[in-house]
Amino acid sequence: MPYEPPTHTVERSLRATTGARVIAGVDEVGRGAWAGPVTVCAAITGLRRPPEGLTDSKLLTPKRRDELAEVLEGWVTAHSLGHASPEEIDELGMTAALRLAAVRALDGLPVRPDAVILDGKHDYLGRPWQVRTVIKGDQSCVAVAAASVIAKVRRDRMMAELSEPGGGIEQFAFAANAGYPSPVHRAALEQLGPTPYHRLSWSYMDGLPQWRHLKKIRRSEESLGLENGGQLGFDF
Repeated sequence: MPYEPPTHTVERSLRATTGARVIAGVDEVGRGAWAGPVTVCAAITGLRRPPEGLTDSKLLTPKRRDELAEVLEGWVTAHSLGHASPEEIDELGMTAALRLAAVRALDGLPVRPDAVILDGKHDYLGRPWQVRTVIKGDQSCVAVAAASVIAKVRRDRMMAELSEPGGGIEQFAFAANAGYPSPVHRAALEQLGPTPYHRLSWSYMDGLPQWRHLKKIRRSEESLGLENGGQLGFDF
């Protein structure tokens, strides 16, 4: 299906209205997974013409995504990734975990951005960062689209490494599902129970009678109601 390529429209608007010169695009992956970290990429691209075919990572085939990520990592001015672990997600909740991962990504950049373009409608980053939220920014904004592709590919590789032979959790097929609740993943959970990589505070644990005693209770309720991956759809 044809799609409109991303542009620098939002970046140019921020430059004109705020005086920002260094602008980072930020996107996350893994929010709806049952296992693995939530990963955030911050990417600075400037106003250069992007590589051909750049768009939201979910619109690309795995092969094309891998190819494009390799190009992007050499093309972007700078990029950095931040992660929040399953333990941190269980302890803090998804909103705070997203912020933690995003701050880690932004702090990892060689220069502090003057402004941040955040994919989606919710500003989970907040002050002191100057944030512009953009719905479907991973399709419309060059820097966010670049962050989307890099984050997806890097997290998928992390999850695939967990499924390598000898690790003891091959049955969960993380290489294929990246920690999202595929049928194989669900079956392995029912038979073997959660691994150290699972988010134990999530409501899917209520559907595992044999393992329900392992469920963790969070300290506070989520402001965005993102604790149940099944409510958000999956981006694998």
